[in-house]
Amino acid sequence: MPKTNIPSPKGKAKFEEIVKCGTDPIYFMKHYVYISHPKRGLIQFNTYPFQDECVKEFETHRFNIVLKSRQLGLSTVCAAYCLWMALFQKEKNVVVLATRLDVAKNFLRKVLTMYDSLPDWLVLPKEKGRTVKSIEFTNGSRITAVPTGDDAGRGEGISLLIVDEAAHIQGFDELWMGLYSTVSTGGNIILLSTPKGVGNVFHKTWIGCDLEKKENDFHGIKLPWTVHPEHDENWFEEQCRNLDPRGIQQELLCSFLGSGHTYLHETSLSYINEHIQPPVERLGEDKNIWVWRYPITGHRYIISADVARGDSEDYSTCHVIDTESDEVVAEYQGKIPPDRFAELLADLGYKYFSAMICPENNTFGLATAYKLRDMKYPNLYYEKFAKSGIYQHYTEEEVRALMPGLSTTVKNRQAILAKLEEVVRNKKIKIYSSRFAEEAKTFIWNTNVAGGKAQAMKGYNDDLIMSLAIGCYLYEASENKIDNDELNRAMLAAWGKSTTRLASGDYSDSQPQMNEVGAQHMAFQRTHHGSQYVHQQGQAPYFKKDPNQQNMKPGVSLEQAKPTISAYNLYSWLFDN
Repeated sequence: MPKTNIPSPKGKAKFEEIVKCGTDPIYFMKHYVYISHPKRGLIQFNTYPFQDECVKEFETHRFNIVLKSRQLGLSTVCAAYCLWMALFQKEKNVVVLATRLDVAKNFLRKVLTMYDSLPDWLVLPKEKGRTVKSIEFTNGSRITAVPTGDDAGRGEGISLLIVDEAAHIQGFDELWMGLYSTVSTGGNIILLSTPKGVGNVFHKTWIGCDLEKKENDFHGIKLPWTVHPEHDENWFEEQCRNLDPRGIQQELLCSFLGSGHTYLHETSLSYINEHIQPPVERLGEDKNIWVWRYPITGHRYIISADVARGDSEDYSTCHVIDTESDEVVAEYQGKIPPDRFAELLADLGYKYFSAMICPENNTFGLATAYKLRDMKYPNLYYEKFAKSGIYQHYTEEEVRALMPGLSTTVKNRQAILAKLEEVVRNKKIKIYSSRFAEEAKTFIWNTNVAGGKAQAMKGYNDDLIMSLAIGCYLYEASENKIDNDELNRAMLAAWGKSTTRLASGDYSDSQPQMNEVGAQHMAFQRTHHGSQYVHQQGQAPYFKKDPNQQNMKPGVSLEQAKPTISAYNLYSWLFDN
């Protein structure tokens, strides 16, 4: 029961004071709320300006999300705000969700301390009952603080839902949908937390409230450690001495990237983000082939691939890696049957000078590997010849009974991912893909699995991670650089002139001609037997036949054309048309 001996105003002044408290929560807190200080005992709650601003935002916006650092007193502000709402508004059901039972009890203890310190003349509704987890008033309002569980907050209409340390609540992603429906009748929500990695509901809600994206109705409030007037550099340095790097990012700097158990370190994630570039061209029916660099004469390429069924939640993915410049020059992510994925890989392979192709050959990857072998693609990776390096030499007889590609097992999966981590950490490869960057943020080290396991967060994918990891596993950054500018110009001149297989599902949409070399579209051309071509000089048409120097483009040697033409005589991008 309220007991603070604050003199009661007389007559009209008393009425006006009650109305003022009922209409202004900040005035109520500053003049009548007392809190328990660990060293000074019961003291008046003198709120800081940033705390006042938070309360104003709570009143202005129905949905609020607060990204905060530690020791800002936000839980105390929320406790005072809950008490104000329950006392001065009728039939308000305020529910506070906490990470654990002891945290929930501590929150309600703050509320009860504030309530018991109020002057009795200010409290119009009487206390109806209290427990260690709730307090109820005669005006129909109540405050309940509970730990999270499968049924926490469900089955009841909520006027105000406060989720304390939302990013740290176990299973909150599953709980959130049920909780959100409880405020559908007009209730308010306050989510507050220090960050804990990316991909969880708190992170996605924060990202979605950005004014430019505006993917949800939440209003974002960010409170780094610097907002507190008593937190100076000395305080910050003292806190840092007692925290590891992840703790500093999480508890002080409000950083999502550095706060979670991501497999790649924050510095590696930052390195990836710094190099993100839009592709110079997007190909395919769904534009999911992203190209950053066109083929360069004399460079050698690897295409690593992770294969999915084609109609499930996972994607088939591949990366084209230039082993001379040490960069990812093209990437695919899409849903495609394994046999058609093999055709796409072959098309990319021929375009990039018969790049070595290495698909993962587990489960669905077997179909892709068989198809590539049946197509007689000339440069496939075989594990048997791995010791000879990635540029393998073998005869058709030697590989007749072998399966191309790489088999991933529990044992070598860790080594494959470790190689990716090493290559990225040491900045041995440049990655330009925003899709890969997003996957890297949600690829975590799961400590809940015995011994730990690197895997995608629940509801996310790791297909691009595994594809590039296989590529990094196959090679170390090369020092041998080859240049042939004259031939490069000839190749670029051929790119904008014909149809392309990779431009559509049938690889047959027309590509516009481009005069600027830097803006040329890739002409991943596939012709059929008997297709007709005409020289630029206007000579008589000829049908596809064995190549000779007379029907080659100017500047393109017969020797350079041979590996491209040898595969079924299907690829014609070196020819005039």
